[in-house]
Amino acid sequence: MRPRLRAAGAALSALWLLAGCGRGAPAPAADGAGDPWPAFTQVFLESYLRANPFFAVQSGRHEFDGQMPDLSASAIAARMALLRQWRAAAAALDAAALSPSERLEREHLFTVIDSELYWVERARRPFTSPSWYLDQLDPDVYLNRSYAPAARRLQGYLGYVRSIPKIAQAIRANLATPLPPSFVQRGIDGFGGFASFYRHDAAAAFAEVSDPSAQRELAAANEAAARAMEALKSWLEGERAHATGDFALGRERFLEMLKVTERLEVPLPRLIELGEADLEKNTAALAAACGAYLPHGTLDACVKKMNAHKSPGGALEGARVQLAQLRAFIVANGLLTVPGTEQPRVTEAPSYARANSAYSNIPGPYEQGVGYQYVISPPDPRWSASERLAYIPGAANLLYGSVHEVWPGHFLQFLTSNHNPSKIDALWVGYAYSEGWAHYGEQLMWDAGLGGGDPEQHVGQLVNALERNVRYLAAIGLHTGGMSEAAAERMFRERAFLDPGDARQQAARGTYDPQYLNYTLGKLMVLKLRADWVAQQQRAGGSAEARSYWREFHDRLLAHTGPLPLIRAALLGEAGEPL
Repeated sequence: MRPRLRAAGAALSALWLLAGCGRGAPAPAADGAGDPWPAFTQVFLESYLRANPFFAVQSGRHEFDGQMPDLSASAIAARMALLRQWRAAAAALDAAALSPSERLEREHLFTVIDSELYWVERARRPFTSPSWYLDQLDPDVYLNRSYAPAARRLQGYLGYVRSIPKIAQAIRANLATPLPPSFVQRGIDGFGGFASFYRHDAAAAFAEVSDPSAQRELAAANEAAARAMEALKSWLEGERAHATGDFALGRERFLEMLKVTERLEVPLPRLIELGEADLEKNTAALAAACGAYLPHGTLDACVKKMNAHKSPGGALEGARVQLAQLRAFIVANGLLTVPGTEQPRVTEAPSYARANSAYSNIPGPYEQGVGYQYVISPPDPRWSASERLAYIPGAANLLYGSVHEVWPGHFLQFLTSNHNPSKIDALWVGYAYSEGWAHYGEQLMWDAGLGGGDPEQHVGQLVNALERNVRYLAAIGLHTGGMSEAAAERMFRERAFLDPGDARQQAARGTYDPQYLNYTLGKLMVLKLRADWVAQQQRAGGSAEARSYWREFHDRLLAHTGPLPLIRAALLGEAGEPL
């Protein structure tokens, strides 16, 4: 063990120098001087944030305000090399010197590093997908998070927006053509949305800043950024004629994705079997609910009837009313511990972030006193009037979207994770865990009695479940089975009963987000974990009714983040079968 500790100390020292974090920071623990993990995580986190300054800002580290990463191919390669060194240093630490919680945290860190390496080096996303860039350019942190007065936030935003022309040049240089048609369209919509936002909307966030000089700088920087994004959009519009359909990861890389990013190794036939079984179960439940809601009608007609019943005042106002009701239901039924009294603000999605119908905008764990947002997208104005109306969710459909995004979904989950004493656990919440928990929350709320058995509300819950079922099967089909985007769109319409606009969005998303199977995959893992954990408690403490253990299970689950198989091992004491 002694040589391994010495190797770890040398690796830590090397990382300390590479990261440039030595000034004013405590030195790593000397060889044999005690627990090496706190020093290692401090080095790693400071190094990672320094190399990824915009991620740092979004996490609440505002000493990095205005800084953006170098996204050139050489800089990306340098960051990947540093990641490999971080991983080797973590692996060199003697496990016997770490506590059980530290060993779990290290496994989570391995997953974080391996996932980033996979997407850059194996899936080649910086060189194949505009979405890789769009997902890390959102300036909302400067616009809508009141961590500082507007004048100070403006200075951070100016640094951000002045970096956009250089970033646009890197994107143009990195992306290798031809690109798949859906990737081209995603880039056109996203980069075009940014151009429109910079030119027409960004200044409004800083209208209260009275300094004329700062306002002139803002106008000039926004215009330069808009031109840079418009150039990317125009270039991609010219690539439409050359676009190919080659978006699939392929069977090997798809299964590698699950192993690397979610610590899950399941044969492909078994994955398909599980997804089809859950789809059939939810379809049968929909048939039963529709039998009460629209007797003698088709399932499609039943879903259309549910979606035709819109929330008074529109989706945003409807969601605001729903959130108070959902929180009260959770508290009244004792489903889990609700930390504090904080509520998210319901807002409309900006023009560059409308590739999905709704999402949560959540401050990072270093942030203090900054509100959360529940963001809802309006219909695409290019669609027909009937498609725009159909895209607006019915009240029952919206209700379970609010469950997913807020109570007890993402908002509550991240409100809890942001207070996790482990910054690694707080900064990186696993995809399947995050979306699986939120999707599990939809079924939990119905099972706990939300809606009092109202069949319309049950239809709303089930169409959300069916959409996730089809995402699961579409991801597998698109990336391992030769499924076309058109075939995926048909499946969303015929098996999830989505409106045409939503079906198009979801099919296209599957081509560039193969991980969106994680909604159903994560839900299935949470349900299996709950069943196994409750059974363990019943064996240890008596045969109390299973639901009496739910609150404790939820609180214990939310105390963790990362891949669900790791969380499973922490809660049960052994990994077992996650599915």
